[in-house]
Amino acid sequence: MMENTSEPLAIDSTQTIQRLVDQIERVIRGKRDKIELVITCLLAGGHILMEDNPGTGKTVLARSLAQCISGEMGKEHVVFKRIQFTPDLLPMDLIGSHIFDDSTKEFVFKKGPLFCNILLADEINRASPKVQSALLEAMAESQVTSGDATLRLEKLFFTIATQNPIEMEGTYPLPAAQLDRFFMKIYFGYVNEETELDIYRDYVNIANNLVALEQVLSMREILELQQQASAVLVHDEILRSVSNIVRATRSHNDISLGASTRSGIAFIKCLRAYALVKGRTFVIEDDVKDTAHAILDHRLIYRNKEGRQSALNSIIGKEIERLARLKLYA
Repeated sequence: MMENTSEPLAIDSTQTIQRLVDQIERVIRGKRDKIELVITCLLAGGHILMEDNPGTGKTVLARSLAQCISGEMGKEHVVFKRIQFTPDLLPMDLIGSHIFDDSTKEFVFKKGPLFCNILLADEINRASPKVQSALLEAMAESQVTSGDATLRLEKLFFTIATQNPIEMEGTYPLPAAQLDRFFMKIYFGYVNEETELDIYRDYVNIANNLVALEQVLSMREILELQQQASAVLVHDEILRSVSNIVRATRSHNDISLGASTRSGIAFIKCLRAYALVKGRTFVIEDDVKDTAHAILDHRLIYRNKEGRQSALNSIIGKEIERLARLKLYA
């Protein structure tokens, strides 16, 4: 539960979120739907994994998001850190370590890059299992352990992880337990031909825009938006559909490992946040259709590649049809 130290800000969520999306679009062209999903995970209090080939704009998106949010106590921006994951990375490179201070003759803890607000974990699937476990604790518990001490992370801690396709050289599949901690996994993809031409024509201004992005909201306002998202109305039949979808993944012939109960909770949190991003105070069936693949696909283990898309499509499609017949908000 978030610490409430003062009165709520009562901000206009629709205008605030749209200003944030518009600012990021000054740098990231033709990816509004992906930007909205990243903001959805942020407002849901989760983390997001982006998979794609290098050079599609994943890193720039993370940096742009941080640029648009002002920090606390006079900080110009929220604290943004980028970690380049490599096979020789150690847990202490993330968490920090105790260093001997000559002046006090004592060991003092020097915090690592995990002590930030927005973390970009770049090429996460190049690191060893030891490093993955250190990041897993931070993502799951908002804390890290160093020796006998357990240290809390910032109130706002959001991980944007990127990974290259696992077929590429030097990459390793992430453990199922870690994949389950990501609320969403999205494929960033290439832009269409027209947008790509626009980027080539205007790449100098786009680079300048990254430096000149306006701060459209504060960290405190992000925490307020997270509270607003948690209050978005979810109809009982939509809750039932989430349960039906999650349970159906466990018995489908093409799926060997289905979704967990944690998956269902993440699903509901994301539905609430996505509705808020879309300017609504209630969830509709289209929200289920728009987010279900990003929330569930990476948590499932399929028996064969051929059945990957059709299995989840059939499960989701059946529930969308059921919800459409009910006419929940007619």
